[in-house]
Amino acid sequence: MKVALLIGIAALSLGAASPAPRKVDLLIRGGTIYTGSAEPFVGDVAITGDRIVSVSRHADVVAARTIDAKGMIVAPGFIDTHMGGDLTSDDAAKRLVPAFLLQGVTTAFIGNDGGGSPDVGKVLGSAAGKPVGINYAAYVGFGAVREQVVGEADRAPTDAELAQMKKLVANAMCEGALGFSTGLFYAPQSFAKTEEVVALAREAGKRGGVYDSHIRDESSYTVGLVAAIDEAIAIGKQGGLPSHIAHIKALGVDVQGQAPAIIARIEAARRAGQKVTADQYPWSASGTSLVASLMPLWAQDGGRPALLKRFDDPALAEKLRSGTVENLRKRGGADKLLIVEGKYANRTLADVAKELGQDPVRAAITVIRIGDPGVVSFNQSEADITRFMQQPWVMTSSDASGGHPRVYGSFARKYAKYTKAEHAITLRQFVERSSALTADTFGLAGRGHLRAGAFADLVVFDPETYAARATYEQPKLTAQGVRTVVVNGVVAVDNGALTGKAAGRALAHRPTGTCR
Repeated sequence: MKVALLIGIAALSLGAASPAPRKVDLLIRGGTIYTGSAEPFVGDVAITGDRIVSVSRHADVVAARTIDAKGMIVAPGFIDTHMGGDLTSDDAAKRLVPAFLLQGVTTAFIGNDGGGSPDVGKVLGSAAGKPVGINYAAYVGFGAVREQVVGEADRAPTDAELAQMKKLVANAMCEGALGFSTGLFYAPQSFAKTEEVVALAREAGKRGGVYDSHIRDESSYTVGLVAAIDEAIAIGKQGGLPSHIAHIKALGVDVQGQAPAIIARIEAARRAGQKVTADQYPWSASGTSLVASLMPLWAQDGGRPALLKRFDDPALAEKLRSGTVENLRKRGGADKLLIVEGKYANRTLADVAKELGQDPVRAAITVIRIGDPGVVSFNQSEADITRFMQQPWVMTSSDASGGHPRVYGSFARKYAKYTKAEHAITLRQFVERSSALTADTFGLAGRGHLRAGAFADLVVFDPETYAARATYEQPKLTAQGVRTVVVNGVVAVDNGALTGKAAGRALAHRPTGTCR
């Protein structure tokens, strides 16, 4: 009897045995997890293939590889809403985008400021034959569309030209464009009236796109900052699509301190039911070109050849000079403009003027005759930067441009300076506004969150050491403190070093509405 009972108990025990632990490819174990939508907790992230299979306090799995993340922050891979660069280069090293991976950025948007090619199908299709290190989505750009159809002249399009531009935008949306981007501060886009922009934005809106804008004036160059914000909001409303303000700021001595007024306008639009958001890079200096910074818009009509001719026209000399002097004043003076490219790289315009024995205006013209170098312009107040950053609808971006440390350090700087050191935002806010908020706002399905079923894009960083090393003097120093980066399930950064694996993907937006 006892023997039979023991045998029965043994049989029941065998029948109730727990199933074998699930096998997974990668386990990130013991880190403090910020999922993108919940309070942080210490736990594990399990990954198989390109997907997350579990996010829990303890994953009962058998992993082909386990990464110890104890003491580290585990977060969704960061998303840069405003990279603006080219990920279709023939240079495989550039396509790996090491400056981004070493900050934990796994996705970026390109084609910003109106520069996005109308041939979005080609831009997105490039990733199939030219592997990229990060995921990317692409805008169709107003500047590229207008130059293709109208050229660089200061004039309105004909009806036929407007129809042609509308068709280019519609086709680009059908090929997977995220939306329609503009750079209304820059010639020749600046020559367009609001109605022209609305007509093209509407084509994106019909197909589920977003209107992304470097607004017409971030300072006091033309219509002024407040009016330019109002225009961006109006274009979204009239075009029937969300408005997104690129690299929101109050640029220059005339508008510093206006952040509260700008925020109030955007909040009012949001309360009225309109979708309005913004992104921001965490630096007090902007980056653009010397021509865009100083040359009056009328002088840029017709592009560079026309500008150079005007330099030699005595009848225009005084008008050109007075306009340039005024723009230089708005920028804070010649010592606030650091040239970062070309013959005079790493010198201020004031230094160049002294070397040449010329006043700053004449020195600027001398430099521009050689080329149009990039400049770093010190023109924003910390109070405005912080105020914008604290808004729940403002995301993180880099506006990556050559010669500026924001390419190599924007996300890391936002954490180290504004989150850790100054407590302007919390760590959770930093993570979510660098990942989940962006993914949710722009409809990046399966991105921006750590949860079962999501794509395995994530970053593991050391909260004690994660920081930017890039400076205005040495802008190409990579960030520190990132331990691991995973892109679509592939380890792209391992123990702080690049693996060289390019696992990024082109993220085509799925259009709504009519597409042939």
